[in-house]
Amino acid sequence: MKIAVITGASSGMGMETAIQLADRFGKQLDEIWLIARRRERMEALDGHVPVRLRLFPMDITDRIQLEQLKIALETEMPKVVFLVNAAGFGKIGTIGSLPLEAEMGMVQLNAQALLTVTHLVLPYMARNGRIIQYASAAAFLPQPGFAIYAATKAFVLSYSRGLNTELKSRGICVTAVCPGPVKTEFFDIAETTGNIPLYKRLAMADPVKVVKQAITDSVMGKSISVYGITMKLFLILSKGIPHSWILTIWGCLNRKKTAEKR
Repeated sequence: MKIAVITGASSGMGMETAIQLADRFGKQLDEIWLIARRRERMEALDGHVPVRLRLFPMDITDRIQLEQLKIALETEMPKVVFLVNAAGFGKIGTIGSLPLEAEMGMVQLNAQALLTVTHLVLPYMARNGRIIQYASAAAFLPQPGFAIYAATKAFVLSYSRGLNTELKSRGICVTAVCPGPVKTEFFDIAETTGNIPLYKRLAMADPVKVVKQAITDSVMGKSISVYGITMKLFLILSKGIPHSWILTIWGCLNRKKTAEKR
C-alpha cells in the first residue's frame, strides 16, 4: 500500500498539500493519512479528493497519542511515498513576555514533534520517496520579537538539510519549505499576542502557490523551496550580510518605535 502522511492537515498549508497531492498523485497513492487535532476539519475533505483518506485526530506533541500512528504503521507496513510535516504555530512577542506554555509549545510542536513523526515514518519511506518539511523564511536569521518561532524553524531547516544528505543513498529527498508570510490561519494565532509588521502584511503569499512550488521543488529533488522573489532576495541578504549588522539595525528600529509610543 502506497500512502502519503501529512501532519497539520486540518488547515493552512497542511490541508492544501493534501488537496494538491491527491490531485497530482492520486493514481499513485492508495491512501492519504491526515494527522491533526480537529477531526471535523479533516472530515470536510472526505469525498472531495480522489484518494481514500484515513484520519488520525491527535495532538502530535503527546507521545501517548502518537502511538496510534506507530501502531498503524506497524500493522499496515505501508510504503510512504510522501511525508509532509506541516504542523506548527508561532506567537509574536519578546522572550519572557509570552506565557512559558506558549514558548515551550512552539518548541514542542515545531521542532520536537516534527522530529518524532519523521523518526516514526522513516523506516516505511519508499525508495525515491519525498519528505516535505514546512520551515519558514524566519529560519534564515534571528528575529527579535519572533525569536522562539524563528529558532524552531532554523532547527527544521538545519535538520532537514542534514537528513537530506543522510537519505541520498535511499533516493529520498528532503525539502525544507521556507516561505515568508502566507495567508493562512497561522497569523490568527500569532496575532493573539502581538501585531504583524506592515511589511509582512504586504508580502503575504497565496498558500496555493506556495504549496504548488513546494511539491514541484520536492519532486525535482531540491533541498530548499523558497517561494517568491521577495523571500529569495531575503535569503541572499541573510547570507551576504553579517547577522550582527542586521540585528543591530533591527534593534535600533525597535528602540525608535518604543520611543515614539512613549
